[in-house]
Amino acid sequence: SYQSAAAATMTKYSRLAIAALASSAAVALSHLVPGASAFCTSISPTPSPSSCSSSSIRRAAAPPSALSARRAGSYNPLSMFGDLAASFMPGGGGGGGKTMGEPNAQLDSTIAALVPSQWQDIRSKLEAAQTDDEKQFRPNLAKGIGRASPLNAIRLFDEDNTEDDVRVVFYRDHASWCPYCHKVWMCLEEKRIPYRVEKINMRCYGEKPPSFTRMQPSGAIPVAEIDGVVYNQSNDIIFALEQIFPEKKSLSPSNDEDRSRAQRLLRLERTLFSAWMGWLTAGYGKDRFVDVLNEVESELQASKGGDFFMGSDVSLVDFLFAPFLERMAASLIFFKGYQFRVPRGAKSQFPAVNKWFDAMETLESYQLTKSDYYTHCWDLPPQLGGCSYEKDGEPFERAINGELAGSWELPLKKDLGGIEPDWDWCGDESAARREATERLSFNHENIVKFAARGAGRKGMPSYSAPLSDPNAVSNEAVMMSVDAALRLISLAMLEGSTDPYEQDMITLASSLTKEGDADFAKDCANSLAYFRDRVGVPRDMRLPAARQLRAHLNWAIAKITDA
Repeated sequence: SYQSAAAATMTKYSRLAIAALASSAAVALSHLVPGASAFCTSISPTPSPSSCSSSSIRRAAAPPSALSARRAGSYNPLSMFGDLAASFMPGGGGGGGKTMGEPNAQLDSTIAALVPSQWQDIRSKLEAAQTDDEKQFRPNLAKGIGRASPLNAIRLFDEDNTEDDVRVVFYRDHASWCPYCHKVWMCLEEKRIPYRVEKINMRCYGEKPPSFTRMQPSGAIPVAEIDGVVYNQSNDIIFALEQIFPEKKSLSPSNDEDRSRAQRLLRLERTLFSAWMGWLTAGYGKDRFVDVLNEVESELQASKGGDFFMGSDVSLVDFLFAPFLERMAASLIFFKGYQFRVPRGAKSQFPAVNKWFDAMETLESYQLTKSDYYTHCWDLPPQLGGCSYEKDGEPFERAINGELAGSWELPLKKDLGGIEPDWDWCGDESAARREATERLSFNHENIVKFAARGAGRKGMPSYSAPLSDPNAVSNEAVMMSVDAALRLISLAMLEGSTDPYEQDMITLASSLTKEGDADFAKDCANSLAYFRDRVGVPRDMRLPAARQLRAHLNWAIAKITDA
């Protein structure tokens, strides 16, 4: 978590953040606990920011409008977190659960007949369209070889290694959101050290297993067990990896001059972190942050022979900067309207910082672990006890939350309209749609059950992350209808256009009201929205695939609400 590292710097900024630090070393980035699985592990929750005690700090509220004014009103499933109020009502799940009950066999039969293509048909169609590399995703995932995925339980890298070669067990968060796990994860991948993954709950949405707390009494992550020795601080883990595996790629400076520069840069990284925390949580300190970021820009411009901090090759310095620069770029544009990371070719006051991001994005170790702005901007507030909001951030907030045309609405705008650079390394839009369809079709049963929480009941006991409810009860009555909608969505993504399935989706939407009723249709829409809001990057899929899936879910939701 941020807490131990941030404690000293936060004392002069935010009493609320201090309270968060004191309450638990694991008040951090939320996710769903095991058993709430959807994409082979789980669907990333989207926690709502904690309320703030200071009048100068406004809670990042649910956006007030939908994708278009014509859908505005008291019920608005197209508005991000439109189900939040209902989730706090007695007996209410994500969407209120007005039709909570057993499945209606006649209704389900009617709905099922509207979409004759079954999941195995969709899977066959997907496989016919996949590249050879895409077809190897699941076999390689099971073996722990090939290109890495957040879904990996083991990483052997290539077939020359066996499970007997694994000397590292890496304990990290389920949601792939923790910045301290992030830097260890990148180092393991860059050094290509075989490792096994154990994913651990966070206390704000579940309990940690006793086996973990016996090893790590504080409950903090990351933890690594290397040759039977436990290391429980991220930097200790990284430096242990450098020392214990000298045969692997070195990420450390090789001479006194470089070591001196690296030490100076790491002190600068902590200064930048402190300035960011001050502005983000307390609402003042912009000038200080910009001054320090200019120092970072100057250091990168002075780097010899390449765009990384230490020159032409990536080093530990880059991996210690990366988790926080990534979160700074996301959070400051969302909460403050301050943009320093720009799409390739756009003008910036920080060209060297942008070249550094571009260089990092050529590395598979960073591509694997990189998150999107949406995920970061909803995981930071509950961890930090709140983020101060400035009005300049409003248009960016709405775009990142999928509220503006082209953000989570087809056709998608390039680079989110200039706000968040596209991930060009993932391939074209067809590849993104295939990736999203692969995740849906592989684990559709769990996904449908998870989505049906949006029309279900809240669980007990509850946890502090408002939109993380591991004990929620799914509404079985809507599951067949949600399944049918997801099959049409998958078919449309494989086709590359919603046009061939437009009438099918309209017919399905009309039948939800005709064969069920208005409340039933509303619960189906709520279920799709509940799912949409919890697609996590990178854990569930990469950003281009997530944008395609979110936009196609909104296509279906719009048809249901317009019926």
